[in-house]
Amino acid sequence: MSVTNKRVRTKQPLENSCPAADAIALVGAKWTVLIIGALGKEGKLRYKELQRVVVGISQRMLTLTLKTLEENGLVKRTLTPAVPPRTDYELTPLGRSLFDPLEALVDWTLENRGAMEEARRAYVKVATKSLVEEKVP
Repeated sequence: MSVTNKRVRTKQPLENSCPAADAIALVGAKWTVLIIGALGKEGKLRYKELQRVVVGISQRMLTLTLKTLEENGLVKRTLTPAVPPRTDYELTPLGRSLFDPLEALVDWTLENRGAMEEARRAYVKVATKSLVEEKVP
């Protein structure tokens, strides 16, 4: 794979891009949050264990996300020569420092889930009413 293709696939930061935007894009990605959450709670995990814990992730997305996290210093990959070879993933100190803020975000989401669902229902009700009123002459 060429450097260009790798950059597109792993969404590496470009030379002239905003560092904050790059960090938020990496940290805010759905699979990044779930993988860091899994490794933060479970500790060191093998690839297949991680795939089972992160429900719904494809093999391709897991591989790409792990490579991106490793490349950015958040995850450490350890290959143990054995038959079959064993590959373990764990958070680095930098990755561990991200776990607590992400856990706080998940806690906030769980605490406010009901209020957000209620707001969505109210929004749909108002939006539906507005559409009906627009159609009536």
